[in-house]
Parts: sequence; structure tokens; C-alpha cells
Amino acid sequence: MSVRKLKPITPGQRFRVVNGFDAITTDKPEKSLLAPKKRSGGRNNQGRMTMRYIGGGHKKRYRIIDFKRDVFDMSAEVKSIEYDPNRTAFIALLQYENGEKRYIVAPNGLKVGESLVSSLEGAPIEIGNSMPLSKIPFGTIISCVELRPGQGACMARSAGTFAQLMAKEGKYATVKLPSGETRLVLLDCMATIGAVSNSDHQLLVSGKAGRSRWLGRRPRTRPVVMNPVDHPMGGGEGKSSGGHPRSRNGIPAKGFKTRSKKKSSNKHIVERRKK
Repeated sequence: MSVRKLKPITPGQRFRVVNGFDAITTDKPEKSLLAPKKRSGGRNNQGRMTMRYIGGGHKKRYRIIDFKRDVFDMSAEVKSIEYDPNRTAFIALLQYENGEKRYIVAPNGLKVGESLVSSLEGAPIEIGNSMPLSKIPFGTIISCVELRPGQGACMARSAGTFAQLMAKEGKYATVKLPSGETRLVLLDCMATIGAVSNSDHQLLVSGKAGRSRWLGRRPRTRPVVMNPVDHPMGGGEGKSSGGHPRSRNGIPAKGFKTRSKKKSSNKHIVERRKK
């Protein structure tokens, strides 16, 4: 994986850094795994805007991703590594022995032609294989981790992210998450070996405001320049600071903890994330 810095032949390309797409092997998605993706433009069922700064953008089709990896003990061949407009990571097309095709979030270093397997009884500790946490050795780099058994992967799915299996005790495993949080996860939860692909995503530079519009993001107005009627931080003469940072609803931001103290899953968090 690599990035390319464009020559400044236009103002928008002067600082632009784009993905080299070295890992991508095809630009044609698997038709049977595509679904339509409707866009709301930030409007609800009455047509009223309920979310600001959303709208426009390039038309997309959703790629149906297999987050559960529930075809067990059947090897699958990696047919291609593809770009997915709906996520930062790349995706891999698998074809199982019975002919079924599925997309998965591609791990870093996965190559076309390799063979992957998902198993409840344990599988070789190789990149892309999926198994319960109980079958994974300590210190292993993992991704696409379930929070509840059978739920499907919901943690460590973004480009370049990974978690680490730290310990096992009783029916729980201790997992260090990408945020720095350490929490207990049931040993029956599935995880994939290896970090997520496209780790260079963090190095990309848009180069111009129009690229945000292509992604469906409309211009965002800073609260400090609003009027008092629009935001708690608005108003004042000249460039006034705007008071303590807070949301439009008055909830303090930047360090204010909003997690409920009565939440039942608090007991599973061993160490809070780093600020």
C-alpha cells in the first residue's frame, strides 16, 4: 500500500495526497452482492431536515459484507481485493468450495489466491482466518471483533485498526481496543486474525472543499459565528470566544463524560480509553 502526492497543476491538487490503490485488483464489484443505497439528505419521513450538513454526493451502491463469518470449516479462495465507497477499509471477495461468494473486510497483507477458513473449533493462526477468542493465542493482533456472540463484527473494522488479545479468565477475554480502552469480551465472540487493510488512509489529504461535497458532506457552520438564537456559543461583538464549548442542545463538549453511570456494561470495561 502506498500514497501518491499529485503535481500542483491546479490549486486543488497542490496539497492533494491520494491512495495508490496498489492492493486493489479489480474495479468491477460482484453484482450478486450489491444492494441499492438510498440517501436521506438529512430529511425525515416528512421531508423536514433533522440532520444538518448532509446532502448531495456521488451515487453509491452498498456492498453486502459478511460480518458474521458463519460458513464454518469450509475453505474459501480470495478472488479479488476491491474498493468499497461505503467504508475506509478495502474489501475482499471470497468464493467458498460450494460456489457461494461473500465479501469480507480485507485484512492487511491479504493476497488474491490465498485460502481462508472460519471455524468454531480453531483454525491456523493466519491472516484472514476467523475463530472464537477462546481459540486465539495471547498477544495476537485481531480485528472485526464481535461484542456479543453471533452479533457480527462491530469493533476494529475501520482502515488500519486492530485490537489485541491480552488475557483470558473464566468466560471472558481481555481485549485492548483501537481507542486504547481495555474491556472484557465473551470468549465465544468471533474475531479475525490480522489488522484491517488500507492503513495509509490516515495520510490522505482532500486538497479541496469539493471533495467533501463528493462524499455527501455539506459546509459546516462554526457555532461561534452563529447568532444567540441558533447556538449557545453564538452572539457577541467581534471575534468573541463563545464561552465554554458545548453542543447546540447545551451539553458540554471536550472532556465532558456523557456515558451513563448506571449502564450495565460498565463492569466489563477494565480501563477507559486514552483522552
